[in-house]
Amino acid sequence: MRSSNKRSRNKSNRNRSGNMGNVVNRVFDSSGPEGKVRGTPQQIIDKYNQLARDAQLSNDRVNAENFQQHAEHYMRLLSEAQREQDARREQQERENRERQAQRDADRAARQDNDPQSDDPSSAPQPDVVDITKDEDSGLVETPEAKADEKPKKPRAPRKPRKKPEPQAEVAQDTPAPDAAE
Repeated sequence: MRSSNKRSRNKSNRNRSGNMGNVVNRVFDSSGPEGKVRGTPQQIIDKYNQLARDAQLSNDRVNAENFQQHAEHYMRLLSEAQREQDARREQQERENRERQAQRDADRAARQDNDPQSDDPSSAPQPDVVDITKDEDSGLVETPEAKADEKPKKPRAPRKPRKKPEPQAEVAQDTPAPDAAE
């Protein structure tokens, strides 16, 4: 027994109105008079225009008109999708400009309240202190400071290494134990 609440097995009950965003790159199957044409709307338009030219050259005005109508259908579909994409792009750009203007206004308000928070160069700078060797500044001495105090004496040049003397050669008078007889 079937339920009174029928469920559709296809996807036709999805909301398709206003969802033209991906039409430009979407692949369509067009069933034209010469068989199926498959591709993006621009590819289908080009194919139908080529078929229309071929039909005109063979003096088949009926088929030429039919192909031109098919091409026009996909041309309208493509132009509508591009128009919607452009409108969406302009809306996003407008929103981005508004967000940027708001950020700029917030940044300006923060600078008005605390002008030194964003610009470290406007903060008060410490004075340069001249430390002489006689005073006890309370600073830790560094190796660089110690190096200035006592100059190092230059190192003596390295002496060349002596090569080991060759060992005395072994006498070749006795035959090797594995030698052939």
